[in-house]
Amino acid sequence: MGKGVYLKFLIFGKNGQLATEFEKRLQDKNVLALTQEDCDIGDFDKLKDTFETYKPDIVLNCSAYNFVDKAETDYKEAYKTNTYGVKNLSYLSEKYNSLLIHYSTDYVFDGTKEGLYKEDDIPNPLNEYGKSKLMGEFFVQESLERCLIFRTSWVYGEGKQNFLYKLSEWAKTQDYLKIACDEFSVPTSTNTIVNITLKAIDHGLTGLYHLVNSSYASRYEWAKAYLAFKSIKTFIYPVYQKDFNLPAKRPRFSAMSNEKISKCLDINIPDWHEEMKNVLR
Repeated sequence: MGKGVYLKFLIFGKNGQLATEFEKRLQDKNVLALTQEDCDIGDFDKLKDTFETYKPDIVLNCSAYNFVDKAETDYKEAYKTNTYGVKNLSYLSEKYNSLLIHYSTDYVFDGTKEGLYKEDDIPNPLNEYGKSKLMGEFFVQESLERCLIFRTSWVYGEGKQNFLYKLSEWAKTQDYLKIACDEFSVPTSTNTIVNITLKAIDHGLTGLYHLVNSSYASRYEWAKAYLAFKSIKTFIYPVYQKDFNLPAKRPRFSAMSNEKISKCLDINIPDWHEEMKNVLR
């Protein structure tokens, strides 16, 4: 990352899997990473003090309320972080001339499209989590000319906050697992997200992009591939999403196309399966 040597990075969401990956990759850079306890992005006054003191060039918003089912009843907390916290970041990034990089989700879509979702497809979230994230996107786009919004999906990396970690824990205590075979998206590594984000900064990109690995899978296919790679013998039953009777509706097919970002950066983004094996190897 050549041009970024002297840039000041401000990262929100420290200790989360994405922020952790950024900290690893930016060890030789000028970085301040903050937990929610250090600075809640929903607290405007504290956030303003942080911007005034640090004066960041680049703001990486890795902070999010990601409890999809809980958000159906705990929606005030979801909107506090995913919508109004992002509004605060947008306003202050404009005021202090910082590049805001914000991460959103495939759950802004309803899953009814035939084929991969592109950036110009019309969002229609099915649940409160998706709605809160979409409203956050709107505030970023309304407030800032210079911003990056990356929609991503099924993110996994270092830590306990992802499907693969949960899967390995379930497999330790259960003889078999039931995994949805009719929910499709793109497993995406924090490694891929960080790689492409840093390239986008170097290239001076702005705008909205879908940042995911290539190809797509069902939850069942992803789980089966992971357990096979890790030589875990637990049997998996394919079941329908409705069998879990979860509080939040989920899109059946929310896989996104990474064609736009690939062309802009002139890169080939790895297939999700190859990337998973590479990251876990």
